[in-house]
Formats: sequence, structure tokens, C-alpha cells
Amino acid sequence: MNRPSSNDLPLPSDAGASASPKAAFNRRDALKATLASVGLSAMAFEPTQVRAAEPAKPDARRGSVKRYDMLKSINLWAFPYPQRMNLEECLQLAKDAGFDGIELNYDLENDLSPKSGTKDYEAIRKMADRIGIRISGLCSFLFWPYPLSSNDPAKRERGLELAGKIGQAAHDLGVENVLVVPGAVHIPWRTDHEPVPNDVCDRRAKDAIGRLVKQAEKLKIYLNIENIFFNGYLMTPMEMNGFVDHFGSDRVRVHFDTGNIAMFQFPEHWIPVMGARTKNVHLKEFTKKGTDFSLETFRPLLDGTTDWPAVTEALDRVGYKGYLTFEYFHPYTHYPEALIWQTSDSLDRILGRKA
Repeated sequence: MNRPSSNDLPLPSDAGASASPKAAFNRRDALKATLASVGLSAMAFEPTQVRAAEPAKPDARRGSVKRYDMLKSINLWAFPYPQRMNLEECLQLAKDAGFDGIELNYDLENDLSPKSGTKDYEAIRKMADRIGIRISGLCSFLFWPYPLSSNDPAKRERGLELAGKIGQAAHDLGVENVLVVPGAVHIPWRTDHEPVPNDVCDRRAKDAIGRLVKQAEKLKIYLNIENIFFNGYLMTPMEMNGFVDHFGSDRVRVHFDTGNIAMFQFPEHWIPVMGARTKNVHLKEFTKKGTDFSLETFRPLLDGTTDWPAVTEALDRVGYKGYLTFEYFHPYTHYPEALIWQTSDSLDRILGRKA
């Protein structure tokens, strides 16, 4: 019979106070040893200190690593309005999707048209305020059937009349940005437009805008001249600057469209040349890989060849703090809300709002 060692003998109740470390084998140590033998950590049974979550590091794969102080907006043409959504539903969807603003369109029918008056526009303004969405500006396709530079005097006068109505609607809505197409040498998608010589187009466009400036100054709205690549007019940023500066009025500015010159040019090249003249911006995605140079060539945001980091950085350098409005003419046939949410997410990534 072997003599029991000291380690096999029971310890006195106060032995832990005077015994050596080897001898101080208590129940807690025994529990740790048992847990270790089955592969568990004794730390699981001890209090742990909760660490605050570390902020996510910028990741260029997710979005811009730089945050840009510009506003998100979307044009009403991206919604199935008025066929499948009314105006209130569109405004609410834009708000829910995280847009700061929405750009509305003036036409010959619907909520914004010659059929509406001041009370109607004030009601729309109140509705937008209740929903919590801003109106970033007014846009219209009416400058194409009624060009301000048309060879037909009746069309020119009708165009001026409608431009005045759009300006008044903007004032009644409490909106300062009005997009204006001042003229067109050519309108390829219209068979009823007779081409206008370049010098004649320029003269008529300046005359028309000159007549509209007085109203703009009175109503405190901005006539923002848009660049178009279809119309053969104001095809370089230098030409745009010369046109805008011609009027000597702060109420004539630029509505810059990134996609409208993307066929052969680059938006990041225009932005620094125009500088502080830019009052509003359309974002349209375009691909230089395609060959269909029509309205069908524009794509959902980020699905193209536009260098968005270069565009946003150029805008930031000229101090632009206004709206970036996604303009798209084809609401999704199925589940049209998807386009709105996808665009909001894309703009968040472009502007560095994604962590």
C-alpha cells in the first residue's frame, strides 16, 4: 500500500491563506481544470468587459471614402406617374427611399400644367412639407414641341408663354430652380422640327431668355440653362459660359447635365470651366460602349462609364452644394419602386454616405 502524498490529503479550511501556490488548489481551480479538459474556456464563466464597436473603416469597394456635402434628388420621370402612382405617392416614396428632394415636371396635363393655378401649387407645396420632401426644381419637355428658337413664330411665342407659366408655377411652389432649354439647331426625334441655322438659333435664344429674365428677377427664380447633346447648341462649356454671361444677371445660371455631353465629352471637364455658374445638376448615367445615341442609351446610375469620383470631386472643388438629381425616363415595368431605392443607394455611395 502506497503512502498518500501531501497533495492527496484534504486541506484545512484556512490552508489557502498560508499554503504555497502549488498547495492552494481550491474548487475554482478544479473547475478551470475540468473545463480545460473538455475544451471550454474558463473565461466564459467570468465577467467580461463589453467593448464599444469600432467604426467601420472607409472601403472604396462600398462607396466614396470622402463625404460630399451635396443633396440627393430624383426626377419624377423615374416614377410611374401618373399611370400607376399619384403625385402624393411619388413624393412619399422619394422621402421613404431617403432622397432630400424631388424634381417635378411641367406639362400640358396632370398636376403641374396650364390647368393648375396658384392655389393648386400651394396645396402641392403643403403636401411636400407635410411629407418632409423638398422640391429641387421644375423641368419640362415642352421646350421641344415649342422651341424658343423655332422657325415658326407661333411656336416661339407659345414656348415663351409656357416658359412664363413654368416660372410662375415655380414661384407659387416656393421653388427657385427652373430648367430652360434656350434653343435647338436640330431635334432628331421630332419630324416636325425644321433645322435652324446656328447663328439664327443663337440670336433667337438670347432674345427669348432676355425677355424671361425680367420675370425671373421679379419672382426671384433662376433660369438654369441646360446643356443638351442632341440639339446642336451650346456644345462646349465655353459656349455655355458666354451665353449665361451675356445677360449680366445672376438669375441666369447653368443646369448641368452629366449625361447630355457624355457621348463624346466628359462631365468632369466641363465642371471646372463653368465654375460657380452651375446652379443645379442632373445625373444621367451613360455608356460610351454603346452605339444607340438616343434617350434609350441612358442607364440606371452606376451602370455605365461615367467617372463618378471625378465628377463629385470636380463639383466639390468649385464649391457646389446643391442638388444632384437623377434623371431617367423609363420607370421599371415591374416593381417600379426598385429603381427609386436602387438610385438612392447608388447616390449614397457616390456621395460617401455609406460607411
